Amino acid sequence: MSEAASPFDELPGDLMIWVLIVSELLVFGAGLAAFLAVRLTDPVGFAEAQDHLHRTGAGINTIVLVTSGWLAALGAQATETGRIGRARACLAAAAALGLVFLAVKWVEYVDKAAQGIGVETHPFFTFYYLITGFHAAHVAAGVIVLALVAARAHPREVEAGAAFWHMVDLVWILVFPVIYLLR
Repeated sequence: MSEAASPFDELPGDLMIWVLIVSELLVFGAGLAAFLAVRLTDPVGFAEAQDHLHRTGAGINTIVLVTSGWLAALGAQATETGRIGRARACLAAAAALGLVFLAVKWVEYVDKAAQGIGVETHPFFTFYYLITGFHAAHVAAGVIVLALVAARAHPREVEAGAAFWHMVDLVWILVFPVIYLLR
C-alpha cells in the first residue's frame, strides 16, 4: 500500500527548513511593522536619523545579496544535474559574497560608532541596529550553511541551504527600502 502524496513532498529541501523560513519571515515582518508604526510617531526624527545611513553601501549590498542568491540557485541546479564541482564553486562564491555583505555592513557600523550613534541615540537607530544586526546574523549563519551544504553537495541539502539563503535575500529586499529609502 502506497502512502498518499503530501503537498509538502514537492517543497525543495525539508519541511523543517520551511518552518524555519516562515518563522523567520514572521519575525522580520513583525520587526519591520513595529519600525513603521513607531516611525509614524516621529516622521521628521526618523527622516533626520535616516540621513546618517549609507544608502550607496546598502545599495551595493543589495546587488551583492541578489547576485549571491543567483549563485546559490545555480549551485542547487548544478547539484541536481550531478555537476558537483560547479555546484561547489557556485555555493562558495555565494558564501564569499555573503562575507562581502558583512564587510560592507561592518564598515557602516564602524562609521555609526565613530559618529557616536548607538541604539539609544534615537528610536530609528534602535530599530536599525536590531533589524540589520539580526539580518547580519542570518547572513553569517547562511554563509556557514552554504559552506556545509557545498561540502556534502547532496541535492536535497543544497536545496534547503539555498532556500534559507533566498530567505536571507528576501528579507534584505524588504529591509533595504524600509530602513534606507522610505521617507
